[in-house]
Amino acid sequence: MATILSVSGSPSATSRTARLLRHLDARLTAQGHEVIPLDVRTLPAEALLGADFKHPAIVEATNLFAQADGVVVGTPVYKAAYSGLLKSLLDLLPQYALEGKTVLPLATGGTTAHVLAIDYALRPVLNSMGAGHIVQGWFTLDKDITVGDDGSLAIAPGSADALEQVVDRFSVVLGGRPSRTPLLAAAG
Repeated sequence: MATILSVSGSPSATSRTARLLRHLDARLTAQGHEVIPLDVRTLPAEALLGADFKHPAIVEATNLFAQADGVVVGTPVYKAAYSGLLKSLLDLLPQYALEGKTVLPLATGGTTAHVLAIDYALRPVLNSMGAGHIVQGWFTLDKDITVGDDGSLAIAPGSADALEQVVDRFSVVLGGRPSRTPLLAAAG
């Protein structure tokens, strides 16, 4: 099966975006893939903001992209675009860091006014970085993601169904087997 890098571009430690990605990581793992999570917020700020291409953490992140067969890129949407934190990392990667890779773009946000951020802000950048195939992404409203006191994750039925479809399509493109487990039933 494939090696998948799951990248969260959220700056928040309590991010719905990151929790959603880790929830979807479990689904991809159950489908036979090796999933490597990367929370960009854990990379040193001075390396990201100072464009320190040689910093060991940036070199390691670059190597993770190089080794991956597929990449899931998740971001909260701020002011109709992907996060500045994600942009900081993408700017430090080689121009064609996604060459030949299958990419799944995902976004979360507070309003449907941001639903096109994937297609008009994120997809062009992923394409310019040489992505071999960008599968249909998905935007999930913040209100459709509920985190329980125990850390469990619940996704509203309509969003859960759509996420199942896009994640399973991504998985199949990478040689995974479709899952029969509903996304709603899984805890994160």
